[in-house]
Amino acid sequence: MSSFTWDFPYPSQRMPVLAKNVVATSQPLAAQAGLQALYRGGNAVDAAIAAAITLTVVEPTSNGIGSDAFIILWDGEKLVGLNASGRSPAGWTPERFQAHAAMPTLGWDAVTVPGCVSAWVSLSQRYGKLPFEQLFEAAIRYARESYMVSPITAVSWARQAENLKGFSEFSWTFLPKDRAPYPGERFYCPQMAETLEEIATTKGESFYRGALAERIALASASEGGAMSAEDLAAHECTWDEPIHVDYRGYRLHEMPPNGQGIAALIALGILENFDMAALECDSADSLHVQIEAMKLAFADIWRHLADPATMQVKAAELLDRGYLAQRAKLIDMKRAHDPVSGIPKAGGTVYLTTADERGMMVSFIQSNYMGFGSGVVVPGTGISMQNRGAGFNLKPGHPNLVGPRKRPYQTIIPGFLTRDGQPVMAFGVMGGAMQPQGHLQMILRLVDYKQNPQACSDGARWIVNPDCTVSIEDGVKPLVREELARRGHRIVSADAPMFGFGGAQLIHRHEDGYVAASDHRKDGCAIGY
Repeated sequence: MSSFTWDFPYPSQRMPVLAKNVVATSQPLAAQAGLQALYRGGNAVDAAIAAAITLTVVEPTSNGIGSDAFIILWDGEKLVGLNASGRSPAGWTPERFQAHAAMPTLGWDAVTVPGCVSAWVSLSQRYGKLPFEQLFEAAIRYARESYMVSPITAVSWARQAENLKGFSEFSWTFLPKDRAPYPGERFYCPQMAETLEEIATTKGESFYRGALAERIALASASEGGAMSAEDLAAHECTWDEPIHVDYRGYRLHEMPPNGQGIAALIALGILENFDMAALECDSADSLHVQIEAMKLAFADIWRHLADPATMQVKAAELLDRGYLAQRAKLIDMKRAHDPVSGIPKAGGTVYLTTADERGMMVSFIQSNYMGFGSGVVVPGTGISMQNRGAGFNLKPGHPNLVGPRKRPYQTIIPGFLTRDGQPVMAFGVMGGAMQPQGHLQMILRLVDYKQNPQACSDGARWIVNPDCTVSIEDGVKPLVREELARRGHRIVSADAPMFGFGGAQLIHRHEDGYVAASDHRKDGCAIGY
């Protein structure tokens, strides 16, 4: 029997997909590439890799070949995590940035070593069933022969174009008509097809220690960047055990720092001290306590989160039940408060999840950070480089101070829910600082309010902004908004309502298969067989 209801109380009325093998992504062509891998006899890992590679082509507004990635997967017996975020160049000393008031967001001084290629390789080698080269076929075909740009992707493309026109290689590659492509217009990128073929045939070696690495290092040197061939060759992804908190019989798992998933765990641990089920779903009381818990979580992680090698406070200390109970006592049900905190800017990310009939489930997130990323495109390759270096800060003595060969604070986080040591749901909510806030909201809807995965995704969301103002989607009742404002919440309009509240993909294990849901806020879908 389901642990949730089959009610669909929200206007979207998008239906979940129920099947034994499922894929849910933010772009339908990528979802189909993943499903094709399953049809060919591949497993959920093969499907996830194929979908992720295809997303670099068909949704370049949020990720690319120069992205980072994080993965949590249930391999059929246990939960494992992969951190494929890159490190800073060896030349990134604090002195290099002393003329800056904040870390750059554009250009080579925002680019850390991209890690997603290493994620594709490592996952395939450890868990894949299909030949690595097969997983690239759909992406290469779309890059070489073209695809029709989907509507929401086209809007994001146009929003970013003006800010990135100053980068000549970006314009030549992604604005071939000196503008972003329109919805339904065909786009192709043959140089990206050639790059993906090179990665496929060398099993990623070219990207870090071969011809592609040489081109990346040459492009960096020619534009004053610090990234070198040695930096690329030194890259390695790491298999890390996920961290967790228990919540009403369930266990939420996130990747450990340098990712911000711990923020969702802190907030959920704080809310365990409240009877959330007694607070009406989508009511002012429920939203108020969620928002206050999230503020406290962000205050903590912004002060302490960094590369684990330089963190001064361990993750286990931040997740101590006694500490979280103390933090819960700071919440006043009648009044909002603003803890001193800083929250990273919103960004562009893709999230996908897959599951197969043998029980394997994958939670996979891949991102350039701020949309297309740094604006840097390596000449002749179609490789758009992420701007994850912007996740560092310039505060002397801070654990997240920029430094050489160091991983920055990362916003991208895959989520996974278990119960009694068994998998329940692989899920994520893409979108910068929205991600841990989205994870929190999905879990509360599922566990406390018994909503099915599609309803969890469809429900109206809130987001705490960098200045501790709060933006709320239109689906929240006016009387609830008014009550939140009366309690002191500074309610403001979202800068980009279409993108500001993220995009969810969820796969929930069911008795004879899975229930897969996909967010109506994105172009994507859930499909299966």
